Amino acid sequence: MAGCPTNHRYLISSESVTEGHPDKLADQISDGVLDAIFAEDPMGRVACETFVTTGLVMVGGEITTSCYVDIPRLARSIVKEIGYTRAKYGFDGDTCAVLTAIDEQSPDIAQGVDKALEVRENDMDDDAIDKIGAGDQGMMIGFACDETPEFLPMPIALAHRLARRLSVVRKECILPYLRPDGKTQVTLEYVDGKAVHADTIVVSSQHHPSVDHAQIAADLTEHVIRPVVPAEIYDHRTRVLINPTGRFVLGGPMADTGLTGRKIIVDTYGGVVPHGGGAFSGKDPTKVDRSAAYMARYAAKNVVASGLAQRCQIQVAYAIGVAHPVSIMVETAGTGVVPDERLTEMVREHFDFRPAAIIRDLDLRRPQYRRIAAYGHMGRIDLDPMPAWERTDKAEALRAAAQ
Repeated sequence: MAGCPTNHRYLISSESVTEGHPDKLADQISDGVLDAIFAEDPMGRVACETFVTTGLVMVGGEITTSCYVDIPRLARSIVKEIGYTRAKYGFDGDTCAVLTAIDEQSPDIAQGVDKALEVRENDMDDDAIDKIGAGDQGMMIGFACDETPEFLPMPIALAHRLARRLSVVRKECILPYLRPDGKTQVTLEYVDGKAVHADTIVVSSQHHPSVDHAQIAADLTEHVIRPVVPAEIYDHRTRVLINPTGRFVLGGPMADTGLTGRKIIVDTYGGVVPHGGGAFSGKDPTKVDRSAAYMARYAAKNVVASGLAQRCQIQVAYAIGVAHPVSIMVETAGTGVVPDERLTEMVREHFDFRPAAIIRDLDLRRPQYRRIAAYGHMGRIDLDPMPAWERTDKAEALRAAAQ
């Protein structure tokens, strides 16, 4: 967005979904399994996938742990906590079938994670921070900008706020006819990199069949949209689409299958920047798909919080079984007060991207993952405590290094 011609106008859209969306239901079950294992066995290895459809939850994957988790019971409790408690909602945690297909982590993968290439080649002590190798190859993206208090692009920040508000008005019985499934989308008009107008707001929510569309539209406008979208960008020109098909009675797994890891853009930055491709939920932090994406977000947020850039994108890449990343790149779209090459050096100096260091510095071997499995993994300043990757505790050190 930086460096655009004067009066350059464009639209940016981002979406979010509620915790009752089928894909997010699957994500929460997968992360619920990870949390349950970490509560008893912080060194457990987890790669857990969940599939949901009409009347069925299936949990599969590779799990190596010293503890026992009653996965069917856990899955049912999560389904009911989200709000699927009656068959007429399209899904019921008490009556749905729960199947499991779990095996241990592949020994070929485990040997590279347990003892990284650096340790094997250099005969290091097993306690070295290089001990853990990356659980897979791939690239991860971290991003931050100064548009919102969350340090997120405004379209995804507003979409998440709308989705969370949908769940609040349902759970607090402000709009008791709403049901768990729902989606939001925000399209903002930008001029020279600044959001100036809400062009289109889309809110879709599952509902009781007896409520007519006019009442739903009026209620969601009053109780969801107006409390969330800033008045300075929301006016009579804003196009508002509420349940645009006209009816949303069938929802959840009955209307659409759900699968872990299908909402990776919702989980991150709303499509404003690239995505490395790896999903987060159900994976323990030796999987750099998850942990390195959090570390890249942590570094990018501190760069922006330090005032050294208005927006910062960090790409990091790994080879499986190797502790040190093969590349780190910082890009600020022309908003940096020091060259991107210097920022890249500073990020390398102040943030350790080896998997064991990430796990240590961000305290990733503890139950904390189900709470971020819906409404975004980044920018979660609504949570108490905030995730460690949302801290800005290195901003001052970065400022000092720049000087």
